[in-house]
Amino acid sequence: MKAMLVPLSAPEAADPGRFGPKAANLAALGRAGLPIPDGICLDAAAYRMQLARLGLEDAAREASRGDRAQARRATLQVKLGLFQGEIAAEILEPLLAGWGNLVHPPRIPGVVRSSALVEDRPGTSFAGQFESFLGLDSETDFLTAVRSCWAALWSVRALRYMATHGMDPAGTAMALLIQPLVAARASGGGLSRTAEGEMILSATWGLGSAIAQGEVVPDRYLLSREGELREVVPGRKHHRADCTHGGHGGKGGSGGNVGGGEIGGTAVAPALATAPCLNAGQAIELGRLLLGAEDVLGMPAEIEWAMDETGFKLLQARPLPTQAAENARVPDDIWLGHPRLSGHPAGVGWGTGTARVVNCECELSRVAPGDVLVTRVAGPALGEVLPRVAGVVAELGGSTSHLAALARERGIPMVLGVLDATARIPDGCQVAVDGIVGVVRWRR
Repeated sequence: MKAMLVPLSAPEAADPGRFGPKAANLAALGRAGLPIPDGICLDAAAYRMQLARLGLEDAAREASRGDRAQARRATLQVKLGLFQGEIAAEILEPLLAGWGNLVHPPRIPGVVRSSALVEDRPGTSFAGQFESFLGLDSETDFLTAVRSCWAALWSVRALRYMATHGMDPAGTAMALLIQPLVAARASGGGLSRTAEGEMILSATWGLGSAIAQGEVVPDRYLLSREGELREVVPGRKHHRADCTHGGHGGKGGSGGNVGGGEIGGTAVAPALATAPCLNAGQAIELGRLLLGAEDVLGMPAEIEWAMDETGFKLLQARPLPTQAAENARVPDDIWLGHPRLSGHPAGVGWGTGTARVVNCECELSRVAPGDVLVTRVAGPALGEVLPRVAGVVAELGGSTSHLAALARERGIPMVLGVLDATARIPDGCQVAVDGIVGVVRWRR
């Protein structure tokens, strides 16, 4: 019988069919000699066993095949069952033993991250659609996080994403990645190949969840494919997210949920808010790691990273959708005489439509098919509107946020980090969004 729990360093951890592409990709990076945190992986077979032990298999099938009312009831039954049910003894015993060995000694807060069999694949990243929990410092919090990650496969957000990609939640499973918390001084992401054939790095102070959730405008580092640093654009990082447990910081993952520790939003001094997080040497070193991740995946890659006192650690690598600039842009001669704003190119292509300025998620019903969404915070919760918009413009966020990843999958132009966009772009005007160079123009 195969062990349900294996070290991230074990050869079998690189099997995406058992441990999900997120964990498998990370294991492959480690085996290639790239720096990653330690960790253990829980087989998706444990999720399937738990589903069977709780008698939820029929409900899972009904959630996919019943009428709307039946499906809602069955979905709720599965979700609550996974969240509240006792974990099967065959899973619980090795799980607690592995957890204990990972965080003791010394006593270090832990992290539980989703690694669904359907995420981090070409065309279906599920960026920000599942859950991760950090700052876990007790068995109770740890087991709650495990149950919550299993149940996240049945969340409204994840189900909507699966429906738009023709996926059946009953036909997949959730593996888990369990790691010690990285004491991150700075975190961010990276894209190994833009539409114009360059590399982009993003960075912020503290936790990378501030970037993933589109809460700050990160620093932007532009590098050639040969590793030459061409441009540094300091961000507007006016607050930082940190885990306050014992002074540790770490990568929040999809939503940055917290167990035993707390995530604090700490104000950043004005001078530090606009100071680059990385020096030139660090940016070049991180660019080499980004190319290394691309080599491991065998295709353009998107990474998430953290830097602690020992250096860089890669936290995630997934396939990066790309499009050549000459195929993605439409000449914008008719727009050249109109006002423009610049920001971080975060989607692909070129799009035009009616500006719909939205200041709260409760206003999303105002966004009609073909509109350009103009908003302040571009978090992954906005993923539900992507199938119907012609583009997205936001005041915060950067090229490596979760929403940007979802936009690239759909070929939707997006520009993030656009200063005062909601105040300067009139609601109802015509907007052009260039997701390649990061420019927005509008006319009445």
